[in-house]
This record gives sequence, C-alpha cells and structure tokens, in this order.
Amino acid sequence: MERDLQFEVLVVGGGLAGLSAAIAAHLAGFKTAVIAKKSDTDDERTTALFMPSIDFLDKIGIWQQIETKTEALQTMRILDGTKRIIRSPPASFHANEIELDQFGFNIPNQVLLDALFAKLDELKITRFDEFATDYVDKDDIATVSLTNGDVLKAGHVIAADGRRSLIREKVGIKHRAWQYHQKAIVLSFKHSLSHQNISTEFHTEKGPFTQVPLPGKRSSLVWAIKPEEEAEILGRPLDELNQMVEQNLHSTLGAVEIDTTPQCYPLSSLLANKFGRGRVMLVGEAGHAFPPIGAQGLNLGLRDVITAIECISVNDTEHSAGVGEAYHRARQLDVITRTFGIDMFNRTLLTSFLPVQLVRSGVISAASNVSFLKQLVMRQGAQVKKHTDKIAS
Repeated sequence: MERDLQFEVLVVGGGLAGLSAAIAAHLAGFKTAVIAKKSDTDDERTTALFMPSIDFLDKIGIWQQIETKTEALQTMRILDGTKRIIRSPPASFHANEIELDQFGFNIPNQVLLDALFAKLDELKITRFDEFATDYVDKDDIATVSLTNGDVLKAGHVIAADGRRSLIREKVGIKHRAWQYHQKAIVLSFKHSLSHQNISTEFHTEKGPFTQVPLPGKRSSLVWAIKPEEEAEILGRPLDELNQMVEQNLHSTLGAVEIDTTPQCYPLSSLLANKFGRGRVMLVGEAGHAFPPIGAQGLNLGLRDVITAIECISVNDTEHSAGVGEAYHRARQLDVITRTFGIDMFNRTLLTSFLPVQLVRSGVISAASNVSFLKQLVMRQGAQVKKHTDKIAS
C-alpha cells in the first residue's frame, strides 16, 4: 500500500525547537510530519525558560509531564568576578518586582527532549527517523528528500535543522557565522547550601560563569573558558574540579560535588540574512545562535515557533508561497536585536579596554538601581510572545 507523503506542514529537525514546532502545528489543526532522527547521546545541558515559554509548553501538553523535574528561577543575580580596575556593582533582579512568582524554570534538556518525543508518539504525529538530503520548491509545492529515498511534499516547511541547516542552504538564504575565543563547560552539581531559587551569573575575563538552580540542593553550570584550557581543566581529578567550581562560586553554595559528566562546547554566533523565503521559515539555530548569556536561546526559538504557526494560519492555503517573507518581517527585529545585544555584551567581558569596562559597569549599575530601567530590563529580558490561539490544547 502506497504511503501518503504529502503534508500541510513539514518540520525538518529533531531538536527542542523542531519537535515543539511539530506538536504546535499538529494541535493547530494542520496535517504535520517531522523529520527527526533520535540521538543516542544524552544532553547534559539545561535550559532556563521564561514564563511565557512555560505557558507555551503548557498549551502543547508538555509542562505537566516535566514540571516536577524543573526548578523555579525567582532571582537572577549578576556579580563581577573579574580582577580589573573597573568592576561592575552587584545586580539582583527579583521576579516579584514585576509581579511574577518566578521568572521561569530551569529544565534539563534531556528531560524536555524525551517529553517532546513522547508527545509526538501520543498524538500519533508522523515522524521520519531519517535525515533530509535535498529541498526543492517546484510545481507549487515544496519537496524534501530523505536518506531512505522518500520524497515528502508540503505546503509549508519549518526548518529547525540547526546551525548547518540544509534547508537554509537549499533555499538560498545566506548567513553570517563568527567564533569567539571561548568554550563552555557544562555540568550539574550538588551543593551543601540551598540555592534559594537564585541564579547567579559571575562575569569573568573569560566570559560568564553561570549557576542555575535545579531541584533540591543541585544546580547546573555553564563555565566559559579559553579553548586551550579545556584539556587541563577536564583532565583534573574530580575532587580538584569540585574545588575549582566552589572557588569560582566564591563558596556561595558551600561544598560542591559534580554529579554529571562535564561536556564542552565551542561558543559561536550565527545570524541568517533572512529568516524565511518562499514556503520556508527558519526556526531556532537554523536562523540564529549566540553564547548562553541571559537565558535567551530557546526562549527566542520558541517565539520563532509561535510566530511560524501564526503565519501559517494567516496564510492558510495548501500552496502558500509567501509565508516565508511574512515570517521574516515578523521575526527580524526581535532576532537581530537580541543576537547583537548578546554578542556585544559577551565582547565587553572579553576586552580589558578601560572605556568599554566603564560603559559596561555604568549600564549594569543603571539597570540595577534606576527603577524604571530595572523594570524595563526585567520585562524585556523575560518577554516571550504569548501563545497563539490557533494552537489547540
């Protein structure tokens, strides 16, 4: 019996943004398929999602499955851990200052990924455990070829296939990518003192050293280092590595015991020249990527997903060839401003040029001490567009 390989919405990519997009498109009433090959490796990273992103996960039926494995973020604190002449003052941002119980929750990536795959199965969404090999837009419809020889057809394509996006390349969208002289060690650890739902971002000459709460007396860590330090740091005995983490935390959480295998990733940024073209919309790291500062990454990707579903709903025809342009117009300001904002902030950590350090210190001081600026920073930093009513529960 010949299989039906034609869909209204085709999602390419099996990461957090791609799987979320497939579920959202299905719940919005579109005949949906996702090209998502499962990975055998565990992701030890965690992701801090702000409340509008949590609302979105709740709307697509994920939040209730993972809530007990997450931890609330009630205070976000910035501390200057540099030894420079000009140092920024401590800055703390409390969720209750903008009438929230918490800014959001910290979620282990693997927990969220497993829940998304389980939801795909529960909803019986068609999933191809393959990779895409080609994309062609012809005869008023998009076609995507797979490694198994299947050729899928769709009226709309959500490209969530990462930084090396095949779909982005095939549709002719150029991009800029740049590297930093940084890598990030990610791990989780136990600690003897309570984190009190406080996330602390220590700013160092090498980049951020960011602790984020997990359930109980545990936290996750993103630790920026120089690339040449990776072998020396990760080659240390565990007790020495525990001491290094405790020292970099200035013992704010007491004794430390690392309880996951540390992983290390290079830090880089990417920005597509356009975020959509024709029937294609770039979601998540297919369109933008930047260092893990300020918990913006997946929050931005989920805003992509929400906007993509809204654009498809407005252009709700079987062969809508202009949805990509509409999506680009809707996303460009948010994506560009946040990408370059994070880039500039990261660069200020890496330079010892005194005028830059003076400006950085002044900005952090104003954001922490001037009431209306503080409110603006907190609301804009945590802002995610509310979910579309097109996504049914």
